[in-house]
Amino acid sequence: RKMAALKAKALCPGHGIVVVGKDRVEQMLLDTAELLESIHEGALSLMNQGATLDAVIQSVQVPEHLKKKPYLQPVYDEPQYIARNIWRLYGGWYDGNPAHVKPAPESQQASEIAKLAGGVAALVKRAKALAKEGDLRLACHLIEWAPAAAPGNRSVSKARAEIYEGRAKVETALMTMNIYHAAARESRAALENE
Repeated sequence: RKMAALKAKALCPGHGIVVVGKDRVEQMLLDTAELLESIHEGALSLMNQGATLDAVIQSVQVPEHLKKKPYLQPVYDEPQYIARNIWRLYGGWYDGNPAHVKPAPESQQASEIAKLAGGVAALVKRAKALAKEGDLRLACHLIEWAPAAAPGNRSVSKARAEIYEGRAKVETALMTMNIYHAAARESRAALENE
């Protein structure tokens, strides 16, 4: 809002195209401020109600009238990332889940989950099925448990690479795509090094 009050004739953002014209610059800055404020207020309201980090990042929404603005599309990062930073600012490291205060090692958790699922192969099979059904979010969780339970397993590395390659293809934000591409490359490299 302070930037909008400057009545600049041009805006050169760190991400996106150069905007020219005092009215256009002001509108873009005020819309951006409204979007950030709405995420901030939504996240803070949920936190004050005792919501967990998971509930906050899954619930915070951008107002409908701002979702359609081309310059407010999640091209670099996403509203969930902003909500996470708001959590860090006000809530610190504790995510609201008491099991996360002093957790068992992920490898131990993954081994137990694999046992419950009927083995690592069952986790991989279900992760691949979920990915095929289009539920890439849940598929990623399952495929992360598999290598934690069975490091160095070739079928796990192959499936993990395929799932993250698929997830990267459907994302629009560069940061998100790059994280998923990096996970896929990591698994492909593990296959080459075995």
